[in-house]
Amino acid sequence: MTLEEFRVAVIVPCYNEELTIGTVVADLRAAVPRAEIYVYDNNSSDQTSRVAAEAGAIVRFESRKGKGNVVRRAFADIEADVYLMIDGDDTYDAAAAPRLIEALVSGPLDHVVGVRVDTNTDDGSYRPGHAMGNAAFNRVTTMMFGEQVSDMLSGYRAFSRRYVKSFPANSQEFEIETELTIHAANLRVPQTEVPVGFKDRPEGSESKLRTFRDGFKILGLLGHLLLHERPLLVCGYAGLFSALVGLLLGIPVVLDYVDTGLVERFPTAILASSLMVLAVLLVGIGMLMNAVLRGTRETRRLFYLQLPAMSADRASVRSSVHTRG
Repeated sequence: MTLEEFRVAVIVPCYNEELTIGTVVADLRAAVPRAEIYVYDNNSSDQTSRVAAEAGAIVRFESRKGKGNVVRRAFADIEADVYLMIDGDDTYDAAAAPRLIEALVSGPLDHVVGVRVDTNTDDGSYRPGHAMGNAAFNRVTTMMFGEQVSDMLSGYRAFSRRYVKSFPANSQEFEIETELTIHAANLRVPQTEVPVGFKDRPEGSESKLRTFRDGFKILGLLGHLLLHERPLLVCGYAGLFSALVGLLLGIPVVLDYVDTGLVERFPTAILASSLMVLAVLLVGIGMLMNAVLRGTRETRRLFYLQLPAMSADRASVRSSVHTRG
């Protein structure tokens, strides 16, 4: 099955990208001529929607502010075999789109991440804070979820239909990339990474990222996902810490009792006992949450498997493409 036989939808979330969206749509049109390009205007106050429409994109609107809301709406509304997501700020190399799609289809895979490679040889396209934060999040995510991640905050990705339709999309803003990464890791879908060019925004175009605010949101989401997706790990470590503190406080009390037959530090004894009880409770809660999570994961996996794989249902795909052509 050739690449041309798949129905490809490109999703471009936009907020005030009048200066760049025309170039992005034109570059995508040249890179993947048969793709349907959907530009989602997220309450822009400039002429983003007009410029996108004039460039040949299908313009849709999402009134709820935030990239996560746009992605959730797009994933629900659009029907395709291959989904490509790219930002509308003209920082990603649109010419790399065929490589991401080819990697997805030829695998067949369910998730391909465009790992950003800085093409600015002067002072770099990454802000120092963003580069350091992204690297830190990559290391934390790899350690916590056991999946090698090189660029978890990349907004340039390709997805299969069954990935998109099994993705819950709970995030509202820029945490959406983190949620996409963790969903792939938890579902253990086949995936890969493809290097893509990355450059600075053109002059006059303003970034919507707020380094500290969005960074803390992403960190909070990681903590939330860690608790819900690795409850036994979190509760186990918390219980171990509680038990160690309880032992450190309680051993001197026990030794004093052995020597004197008296409990001289009664408040300390109560605190140590409470910490040991808390440790047991935390482990028990972690085991209970882990059992519930196991059932949830099985349900997610079964729902994911109900949808056809990339190479499945070839006749219907050919029919839809030929009808369009």
